Amino acid sequence: MDMGKKKKRGKRLGKIKGFSIQFLPYSEIRNLDSVKRIKKILNIILGNNILILQGRLSSDEETRLIEDTMAMIGHVKNFRGVELAVISGNNNQKGLFGKFRSNMVKALAGGDIGAVTIIGPATIVKEIKRNPKKIELLLKR
Repeated sequence: MDMGKKKKRGKRLGKIKGFSIQFLPYSEIRNLDSVKRIKKILNIILGNNILILQGRLSSDEETRLIEDTMAMIGHVKNFRGVELAVISGNNNQKGLFGKFRSNMVKALAGGDIGAVTIIGPATIVKEIKRNPKKIELLLKR
């Protein structure tokens, strides 16, 4: 068989250029204050990275992140905001002891490390769908 005439098989995917996926363990942001956490996350996102963060930000930090990204739209070239989703474990604790144990683990770890936060630039991430059995990260072409 002539190598030059080899057929391509399978579906052809659209080209998505210039992004990567980065995992950030919670231990790297645990000792940072809120402003430095947000700044670190924004630096990763502005580098065209989809961030998978172990744990979750506080509700105040999530709000601040969204506010900061909204303020950047129109001021940072080709920046259109972020898509953010938090996926956490089963929150149905059994009784008083289960709640106590969960709160104790959060206190010792410095945050809810049983959750995963996905944050990506809106220029790359079209949508993040959460279902009980899977996470779908839909990208733009």
